[in-house]
Amino acid sequence: MSSSSYLKRNWKLILNVITIAAMVVLAIAVRKQLVQTIENLGKINGWALLLIVPIEFLNYHAQTRLYQRLFAMVDEELPYKKLFKVSLELNFVNHIFPSGGVTGISYFGLRLRNEGVKSAKSTVVQFMKLAMLFSSFEFLLLFGMLLLAAVGKVNNLIILIGGSLTTLLVVGTAGFVYIIGDRKRIQSFFSITTRILNRIIQIVRPKQPETISIERLRPFFDDMHDNYVTFQSKPAQLKAPFWYAMLANATEILAVYVVYLAFGHWINLGAVILAYAVANFAGLVSVLPGGIGVYEALMTAVLVAGGVPAAVSIPATIMYRVVNTLLQVPFGYYFYHRSLAGTGRLQHEHVD
Repeated sequence: MSSSSYLKRNWKLILNVITIAAMVVLAIAVRKQLVQTIENLGKINGWALLLIVPIEFLNYHAQTRLYQRLFAMVDEELPYKKLFKVSLELNFVNHIFPSGGVTGISYFGLRLRNEGVKSAKSTVVQFMKLAMLFSSFEFLLLFGMLLLAAVGKVNNLIILIGGSLTTLLVVGTAGFVYIIGDRKRIQSFFSITTRILNRIIQIVRPKQPETISIERLRPFFDDMHDNYVTFQSKPAQLKAPFWYAMLANATEILAVYVVYLAFGHWINLGAVILAYAVANFAGLVSVLPGGIGVYEALMTAVLVAGGVPAAVSIPATIMYRVVNTLLQVPFGYYFYHRSLAGTGRLQHEHVD
């Protein structure tokens, strides 16, 4: 049996093995943090910490409604319950498989294909969701800088960090709009990207010079452009998704802040907003699941630069990361595993 046929027949088993291996790596990476969290349990207000549960639920509610509104704009009516589960699965995939969100985008397309949604449509919806999250976060970032300035905590480092993040958000959003807004540009951009990926893959598989066929992907790129044009033609309908994106960002920041309240510290919200932004951007390029290590270090460093003592920021950041992971990853894995099993049943019924 060839390696390609083996992969096709056993892809679910291979994916489960990779997933479990990634979870083991995550467990090893956070073992010290778990010990520190347990040691700090006696220092916190348990009732205040429990507020993170409804806040996280509200966050997923906002993400689900955001997806619903965006899909409705391209004539796809998907049920709330289904998209809520998919959001949990997607968070699990992005948390376990560090790839800058690329794995999550791929999974999102494959997952919704079972619901009858074309990959190009689900991909452009995912990109639009990211664009909404980035653009709405720019307002929160500006608000955070103003809060820091109000108490005189804006030093040169904070100005540099805030300005750099704002620039990245604006340039990234504008670049996405520029590329996908023209059929020729999107074809050129993804054709170049595909060639680069093929060359990288060719290093491992030299006998297959074109693993990803550019010609086969051209209709996909055309569909992406057409769906984006649909969004562009309905600017008034983008208001609701924008506010849901704002709510999703705000609840993520509020979840961090609640942990500080549980430790009995009322810190500057602006420092939390800036630290959250830096940690999440850096976590995208981390080689460890969930950005373990990089996330905590950078969040603590930015908080200290924003006037929050390290003795306060270190235990609170670790507590937030552990609690947030325990709240999201198990549920995400449960629905992810059920999704794989369901996909297998559908394929089996189709063959029968």
